[in-house]
Amino acid sequence: MLGTRVNLCVFRGWSWTFWAVGVLTFATAATAAEGVTPAHPRVNMAICYELDPAWPQRPAHLQWRDMPGIAVSDDEVYLFTRADPPIQVYDRQGKFLRAFGGGLIGSAHYIRLDREGNVWVADVKDHVVLQFTPQGKLLRTLGTRGEPGCDATHFDKPTDMAVTPDGQVFVTDGYGNSRIAHFDKHGKFVKQWGKLGTGPGEFSLPHSIAIDSRGRLYVCDRNNARVQVFDQKGKLLDQWLNLLVPWGIWITKNDEIWVCGSSPMAWRETDELLSCPPKDQLLMKFSPAGKLLQLWTLPYGKEGDTRPGEVSWIHTVAVDSQGCLYVGDIKGQKAQKFVPLQK
Repeated sequence: MLGTRVNLCVFRGWSWTFWAVGVLTFATAATAAEGVTPAHPRVNMAICYELDPAWPQRPAHLQWRDMPGIAVSDDEVYLFTRADPPIQVYDRQGKFLRAFGGGLIGSAHYIRLDREGNVWVADVKDHVVLQFTPQGKLLRTLGTRGEPGCDATHFDKPTDMAVTPDGQVFVTDGYGNSRIAHFDKHGKFVKQWGKLGTGPGEFSLPHSIAIDSRGRLYVCDRNNARVQVFDQKGKLLDQWLNLLVPWGIWITKNDEIWVCGSSPMAWRETDELLSCPPKDQLLMKFSPAGKLLQLWTLPYGKEGDTRPGEVSWIHTVAVDSQGCLYVGDIKGQKAQKFVPLQK
């Protein structure tokens, strides 16, 4: 019995000790200082953009519909829309300058400018690529209007073109075919490469193309959710995988490679084309080696009823010398200018 009493006393002592320690701990926690939140520097270390609501000042008599193409020169911004007239030109402050191409375009896709300032457009309905002067005079037609095909004189819904400084043209051909078609500066067919597939150098909807200062070609292989990089002979140099579903591409004079589209996503049973509709809307800037340098997402607006600053099915991006972004979308049916925020 004595032993039992001793053990009971010890147990009661421990219980009191634990209770006392608990009370003291609670009291200490209750009276401890909450700490101080410092005045963090409110500096935008990440590059962000704000909408320029005054750009552009579209005249009342001009319409916009789907806006698949935008190109920027030093002083002018060319819009390519599925309305009439399809090519509309504004300055960088938003003033309307001129329009042309009425009656010549079946369905607008991408628009590019060559070194001489001439305007190149891809017509996905009439199966042609056209070259205009900056004032709208038709200079050249590649392909055969109204006749789809896959040879030296026919395209099947071509999507885009890249023009070298010496006038050679590389066409992504496109929705119907799965190839790159190469023409010399006189418009003579040189060669083609690519076929439908998912392997390296193959394509599933080559949707947009651009060329860097070293002459390398960057192709948005949209359904394959990758960018493929080639030399001008068609040799595959690189693939950028698992980054985005690329819709459009623009390369600055400093070889900053901007790509617009959506986050990677899987095919759905009802899809005819990948990412229609897309899951989100984003812009990415890469180095020529494929290093991601910048990511910016845009608000995804309601189809057919987007608000200023929102996009729906972003299709094209162009960048001016001040770093301003010009974007065009399909369902939002508009062009918008976004200006970098100052730190």
